[in-house]
Amino acid sequence: MRPKPSEEEIRQRAHQLWEQHGKPENRVDEFWHMAERELLGLQDRGEDMKGSPDNQS
Repeated sequence: MRPKPSEEEIRQRAHQLWEQHGKPENRVDEFWHMAERELLGLQDRGEDMKGSPDNQS
């Protein structure tokens, strides 16, 4: 089990993801949660992918 990422680690990764997705407005929470899941290793295993910015309709 990986250690829980710090707020700063999540913030930095969320900012990177936001930039990679074209800096969309009003989606801060989505990128925060996406970064948190990624840093926890959940996305690597395909868990809890619902709600990621790429899966929005």
